[in-house]
Amino acid sequence: MFSLHIDTARTWRGGQSQVMFTVMGLRAVQQRAALVAHPEGELFRRMSEGTDLIPLAPRNEIDLAAAWRLSRVIKQLAPDVVHAHDPHGVAMSATALSITAPSPKPLLIASRRIEFHIGHNSFSRWKYEQVDGFIANSGAIRDRLVADGIPRTKITVVNEGVDVERIVRLPAANVHAAFFLPTHAPVVGNVAALVPHKGQHHLIDAAAITVRRVPDARFVIVGDGELRQSLEDQIRHKHLERHVFLAGFRADVLELTKGFDVFVMSSTSEGMCTALVDAMAASKAAVATTAGGIPEVMVDGETGFLVPPRDHEAMAEKIVQLLKDDALRARMGDAALRRARARFTVERMVDETAAVYEQLLRDRRPA
Repeated sequence: MFSLHIDTARTWRGGQSQVMFTVMGLRAVQQRAALVAHPEGELFRRMSEGTDLIPLAPRNEIDLAAAWRLSRVIKQLAPDVVHAHDPHGVAMSATALSITAPSPKPLLIASRRIEFHIGHNSFSRWKYEQVDGFIANSGAIRDRLVADGIPRTKITVVNEGVDVERIVRLPAANVHAAFFLPTHAPVVGNVAALVPHKGQHHLIDAAAITVRRVPDARFVIVGDGELRQSLEDQIRHKHLERHVFLAGFRADVLELTKGFDVFVMSSTSEGMCTALVDAMAASKAAVATTAGGIPEVMVDGETGFLVPPRDHEAMAEKIVQLLKDDALRARMGDAALRRARARFTVERMVDETAAVYEQLLRDRRPA
C-alpha cells in the first residue's frame, strides 16, 4: 500500500509529531509513505533526511495554485491513499483530486485532532463531502464530527500514540538547574502551546492558590504562542515571578517532562492530548481537565486526577494533594506508564491507521 500524507503547518505541535510517527511507522512495516509538508515548517526539517518528501503548502484555504501542484504530485506518484492531517490539507487535497482524477482515484482520508467545530460555509461543506473516511483521535472528536453532520459510519477512532519505550529510556533533565530553581523545590510542569484553549490562565490561577499551601512549589510552562505576553502580565499581577516560569519552545521537552514532579494539563478544549500521554510514558502523575478526549486517556484516581475545565480551585487542590504525598505520586506514575504501554503506543496507532486504509479500500472494490 502507498499513502501520501499532507500536513501544511509551519509549527511543531502534537499533530505534527503524529504525522511523523505515522509516516515513519508505515515505512517501518514496509509500506511506502510519502509526505507533503510546509517547506519552512518544523515537520519538513525533521523529515528532511528521508525520501518521498515534497515541499508544498497553501497560502490559504483556497489556494488553487498549490492544489494544482499537488494534483501533479498525485498524478505522478499514484498513491492508493491521500491522508490529509489538517483542515488546510483537506482543502488542498480535495481540490487537487477534483482537478485531476487518476484512475483508480485514491482514497481521501482526513484526520481530525481538534475539538473545534468544522466550518459550515459552502467550501467547507464541499471539501468534507469529498472525504472517504475520517480518523478521529478520540471518541469526543468523533462525537463532535457527528454533531457537525459527518455520518458516523465514515468515522473511525484511532487514538494517538507516542514512542513510549524511547521516553522510558530518556534521562530526566535537571529542571532545577535549567531554570535556576531552589534545589528541593517541587516542580509542576505543563507542556502546551500558549493559546486560549490550552487554559494556562487557569493554571496560573491554580498556581497562586498552590503556593499559599506549598510555598516552595514552582511551575514550569513549556511552549510558546500568542498568549505569552498576557500570561507574563498575569504572573506579574499575581506576584508569581519567583514561582511560575514560561520556558518557551524547548527541544528537550520530553527530558523536562521526566524531570517534573507533577504534570498538569489545563485545557478547556482538547482532542486527545499527546503531551499528557508523553507524561504518562514518563511515569508522571497528572492533574488534567475533563475537556474533550482527556477522560479517555486518564483514569481518574488511578493515573492522576481529573478536574472540571476552568476550575482553578479544584486544580490547585489536586496539585497540592499530589505534591504532599510522595507515595501517591509514585503509585499513580507507575499506573500511568502501564496504561501508556497498553493503550497509546506508536505501533498500535500505526497498525490501526493502516487497517483503516485497508478496510476502506476493500469496501470500495466491486463485489
